[in-house]
Amino acid sequence: EQLVESGGGLVQPGGSVNLSCTAPEFTLYYSGVHWFRQAPGKEREGILCINMRDGTTYYEEPVEGRFTVSRDNAKNTVTVEMNNLTPEDSAIYYCAASDYRCPESFHYDMDYWGKGILVTVSS
Repeated sequence: EQLVESGGGLVQPGGSVNLSCTAPEFTLYYSGVHWFRQAPGKEREGILCINMRDGTTYYEEPVEGRFTVSRDNAKNTVTVEMNNLTPEDSAIYYCAASDYRCPESFHYDMDYWGKGILVTVSS
């Protein structure tokens, strides 16, 4: 069982892109869904999460105010709207799910991961 990310690609500085995450084989309804990113030469970092049941969200400082996460339980999907992107946002973005509530779930290992999707911010 795993998660599947979509979206991403090449975007210009100041631009926007959306990422989506879904679980084809199980429900995310009881999960906290998280996004991590890993830039070249840097450690993977958690950037935001959402609790699927009640929609509560959490953002880390580097993305707060620029990224917005939402969920569609009917489609079993989480979407991240990423705005005002800079080259420092270039990274592989990973979706992950936890049985723990976000954001306390960042203290635990994730239960499911996607393979990651590349976002490149460049002119």
